[in-house]
Amino acid sequence: MSEMLYILQTVLLPIFIMIFLGFILQKKFTLDLKTLAKLNIYVFVPGFIFVKFYKTDFAIKLLFYIVIFFILYMVVLYIIGKLLSTIRKTDKGEATTLTNSILFFNSGNYGVPVNDLVFKGDPLAMSVQVIVLSLQNIFTFSYGIFAIQSLQIGKLQALLGYFKMPVLYALVLAIILNYNNVPIPEFIWTPANYVADAMIAVALLLLGAQIANIKFSFKWSISYIYIFVRLVIGPLIAFVIIKLLGLEGVIAQMLFIASAMPTSVNSSVIAQEYDNHPELAAQLVFLSTLLSAVTVVIVIYFSRILF
Repeated sequence: MSEMLYILQTVLLPIFIMIFLGFILQKKFTLDLKTLAKLNIYVFVPGFIFVKFYKTDFAIKLLFYIVIFFILYMVVLYIIGKLLSTIRKTDKGEATTLTNSILFFNSGNYGVPVNDLVFKGDPLAMSVQVIVLSLQNIFTFSYGIFAIQSLQIGKLQALLGYFKMPVLYALVLAIILNYNNVPIPEFIWTPANYVADAMIAVALLLLGAQIANIKFSFKWSISYIYIFVRLVIGPLIAFVIIKLLGLEGVIAQMLFIASAMPTSVNSSVIAQEYDNHPELAAQLVFLSTLLSAVTVVIVIYFSRILF
């Protein structure tokens, strides 16, 4: 019980304070949400990826196992999302937003604090978390944008558009510099950290502002189905994959817990940027984050028993 209260106090409360602040700002000033979304996609997320990957030490074998886990996990979730969309005969734009809510989980501003709490700063656990975080952000700002743009401008143009996104280049540059132990001058490293540190705050403020614009409707019932998949079915799928790969100990626990994270704020950011059911996306993020206060604690408990 005390651990649950600690998670609520140190992880969820700060998140909801930022979301509420964004909500108030939007109600009072009617913010330009598209501009905020552009800042996040083109400035803050690339900066965050660059700084985190440059600072993280990891073994190639560890990276290989995590990448395999991530690919299998995404494929299974994608299939489930498509099946749900087909069964419900959802239109393509809405189906993309709903599927994204399953695929994109909050491994950053939610996952990192949970990791630090559960593993008490264990460097191996945090290395795994940063790799998952990086893979998730790459996937979000590659497939996530491609899936939405392909509906609007065609698949070829969407694919070409991805190569204009700075996330890919930030990742490649960080890996090259990290691998070769290339020092970064202080006058570059300092502003890079400023940008990285700002990412979470901007994303949460944007989410709060989007929630302020939500028009409540009967589609909330659809949201709960996808939220159930994200928070409950997701960890069950992860458990099966972890067992198939033969992973154990801290790595297995960390991946299992990471799979229980709520829908990523960035799924809402992308929906806002490309005007693809942004209110539904914000609603999915908010509800999954709220309900995860219960489900994440349960997953943490079982991670210690199962692994």
